[in-house]
Amino acid sequence: PEAEAPPAREAAVAEAPASERAETPSAPAPQPAVAGPTGRIKASPVARRLAQEFGLELTTIRGTGPGGRIKKEDVERAAEEARAAPAPAPQPAAPAAEVRPFTRIQKIVAQRITAAKQQVPHIYVTVEVDMDRAVALREELNALGDSKVSFDDIVVRAAAVALRNFPRANVSYTEEGIRQHAEVNVGVAVALPDGLVVPVVRNADQKTLTQIAAEKRALVQKARENRLSMDDLTGATFSVSNMGMYGVDEFAAVINPPEAAILAVGAIAQKPVVRDGQVTVGHRMRVTLSADHRVLNGADAAQFLQELRRLLEKPLYLGF
Repeated sequence: PEAEAPPAREAAVAEAPASERAETPSAPAPQPAVAGPTGRIKASPVARRLAQEFGLELTTIRGTGPGGRIKKEDVERAAEEARAAPAPAPQPAAPAAEVRPFTRIQKIVAQRITAAKQQVPHIYVTVEVDMDRAVALREELNALGDSKVSFDDIVVRAAAVALRNFPRANVSYTEEGIRQHAEVNVGVAVALPDGLVVPVVRNADQKTLTQIAAEKRALVQKARENRLSMDDLTGATFSVSNMGMYGVDEFAAVINPPEAAILAVGAIAQKPVVRDGQVTVGHRMRVTLSADHRVLNGADAAQFLQELRRLLEKPLYLGF
């Protein structure tokens, strides 16, 4: 009998497990443009030329070439995407700036300040004043209830007495020489919504502290009601500008010609101080004298401030 034929091999080969199958190669994922060794973005010459024509930055194009190299197709794709992107929403136009005409007072102040800074050589000297006794005095006076006294009133009175005691600061520059004023008239800067005015307390060295307080209140009220006369605004031989109520520690003011000096007053602040070898809390105030260097030198300014500080630190000398 014929031998039995061996079993035939299956024509179909069993499918290999998925883990053993070779994956089908796919196109490389786009990579961000990278710089070559020289720091230059990798891109073909054609791609560079096309990017320039389309107005595209190479750094914004993702390259699909080896190592992220940018090809022509990458540039064309980026240009197409840029064309398809929605146009940015138009930004609303900025509101037109408003120009407010100067008031008469603002025009005058601007002209005088400009002339003062251009024509008057300023020198600035600053000192710190111990205001502990002045603070206590003001509290006692106001507790009486007869007339309220402000720190500004105390400074104006102290400045007037200091000018009387040190008349070299109560002067003006003229082409003929230094004019020595016989009166001590202190201007007080008052800020208004439409400008700055400086009404004058006349013969302030001859008035008591409470008299100055009452007169200054009346002048400020007239300024706010636009009732100041030319007599109220002229004749000052010295000025005081106080910004302490705004929390300003220190500043330098512009001289108001023909005066030779102006005192800038800062806020009274509590701070650590050394007294008799012990650290304690005290009230301190910084004042800066702006002086016309043509008639007052640094030593003159320093001596005036020494006298002013002496009076503020011993306010009983001011008279009530």
